[in-house]
Amino acid sequence: MNTQDMLVLKGIYLAPYMQLATALIGKERHAGGNMFRHQIDTMGTLIDYGYIDSVLLKAAVIHDVLEDIPDFNRNQILEIDSESGQVYDLVMEVTKLEGQSKPDYLKRIIQKGSHKAKVLKCADRISNMISLG
Repeated sequence: MNTQDMLVLKGIYLAPYMQLATALIGKERHAGGNMFRHQIDTMGTLIDYGYIDSVLLKAAVIHDVLEDIPDFNRNQILEIDSESGQVYDLVMEVTKLEGQSKPDYLKRIIQKGSHKAKVLKCADRISNMISLG
């Protein structure tokens, strides 16, 4: 990581998003493991591949919150900072809708998802594969 990227990363306001993700501590994943760590691993994967985009990293930290915390109040995201609307929109792009099949969900991201949604979903999948061992 070059100096410019380090300075950009240093200026990203992640703590409130990480605080929201702590609601996933202790929640087990379908394949085992911890949901909170998966959020952090997904963000780390993005950084490892050179993605230093504040909206993308913030969304990575909370990408499963809406899907895995029943009755989560979306305003908790929308009130964080000036980017929270973009973060929320990106999280919604990678959130499986209720009743949606997995193939339809993935097709939606591939066909209609933004570049950031596709990158985030790839990082999510990389984290999933790593956690399988």
